[in-house]
Amino acid sequence: MENKLKNREEIVKDINSDYFLLLPNGEEIALDLSSKEEVLNKLEKYGYAELIDYVKAEELPGEVKEEAPSIKEMKRLELCDNESSSDSGNHRMYPNGQLMFNLIKDWQERIAKYELGAMEIGSPLFYNKADEQILAQCGSFHERHYSVKVPDDPNKEFILRFAADFGLFKMVQQAQFSYRQLPLRFFEYSENFRYEKSGELSGLKRDRFFHMADIHCFCKDEKQAIIEYKDICKKYEDLNSGMGIKYTNVLRIVDVFYDKYKNDLLEIVKYANRPLFIERLDKMKHYWAMKHEWQSIDSVHGNQQLSTVQFDVKEGKVYNIVYANENGEKENCVIIHSSVGAIERCMYAILEEALKLERPVLPLWLSPVQLRILPVNNEAHLDYCKSLNFEGIRFDIDDRNEKLGKKLVRARQEWVPYVVVIGENEINGGKFKVNDRKNNQVLEMDKAELEEFIKNQIKNYPYRPLALSKFLSKRPSFYGAI
Repeated sequence: MENKLKNREEIVKDINSDYFLLLPNGEEIALDLSSKEEVLNKLEKYGYAELIDYVKAEELPGEVKEEAPSIKEMKRLELCDNESSSDSGNHRMYPNGQLMFNLIKDWQERIAKYELGAMEIGSPLFYNKADEQILAQCGSFHERHYSVKVPDDPNKEFILRFAADFGLFKMVQQAQFSYRQLPLRFFEYSENFRYEKSGELSGLKRDRFFHMADIHCFCKDEKQAIIEYKDICKKYEDLNSGMGIKYTNVLRIVDVFYDKYKNDLLEIVKYANRPLFIERLDKMKHYWAMKHEWQSIDSVHGNQQLSTVQFDVKEGKVYNIVYANENGEKENCVIIHSSVGAIERCMYAILEEALKLERPVLPLWLSPVQLRILPVNNEAHLDYCKSLNFEGIRFDIDDRNEKLGKKLVRARQEWVPYVVVIGENEINGGKFKVNDRKNNQVLEMDKAELEEFIKNQIKNYPYRPLALSKFLSKRPSFYGAI
């Protein structure tokens, strides 16, 4: 049966597209992608660097991009690395990388469970390949499946999931609910597998095993679904901004849906306050009729998709997901698929954003260490450093038997955002000189002021304690001495 499935190229070959920008003032700017110079001249007029880089990288490809520096930096910073004993595109997370991973996960779950009120579920990792509904949904993805054989039945084959849809849809298919309960929102933090081609693998940007927060909203009709679509798009605007990532917004949409929902789309554009790059299709090529994408740009001007929201008018029928309408009759749901974003790809985008800076630094709430204390002399000053406590702040102490210069170098190499050197003046005077890495300046404040200064910057974000010992002398080295 799988041999009858079309691949991506076969699906899109008969679909025609045109391209344009939708501006916050409602103006449409046509783009002829066959004329590269003309397109770039138009884009330059609006001055959004991320939009220009996205179009160059994704819509006007041709230049071979250099390797993104985060691939080396994620190892050097001891965040993560490829796992050589697994398949390519599978990563190990070191303690600081797992901390960063968990903080992003916490941030995504806050959006899903508490701001959108989605109900959390769990579902299996692999599914029967012979299930007609699952096979129908796979479509062009069949070339990227991982297959699983069972030991006692060589004729039985399963596929590892590439998204959270399968288990959720089977679950909702069996549920009973009416129009009064809609929309229903479900959330799953899912582990997914996609057999990306070897030449496509690129650090955390594109791998074969990844983690994703998926939200699905089941709606009674398109009118309710477009309200959900807009609400989630606005939440994702807030989420991506909160991660400190610069990005551009992209929409793929079937032409009849653009005509129907232009005013709703304009509302999203005004909320984002940036142009929306639109590909308008003359027919559907997937289960969705429109799809929003948040595309970030890395330090070598390549693009990567983060969040996505999809308006699905097909899968409710494929899976026979129905609700009881006002007359007690069964009707199929319209589904809003959305992914807050693969956590690995978010990590990639955050690292790449840092590497655009003259002095790379992570957003403070994501920095494995937010504050480092350096004693000038261990014998004279270490005990005082150990007496300091900064509640709710990830701080550590470089208690190694090294000269101050080496300690400062290590703090710089580890991108520690705030560093305080403790000597006689600080102990006796109570005032600290705080080295601010991001702004390349020295601030003077006492302990209480420093604590308040840092907490004011991280108070709206998730917090977790240090992943490693507070004392640098107690820490293992996973990749090699920094």
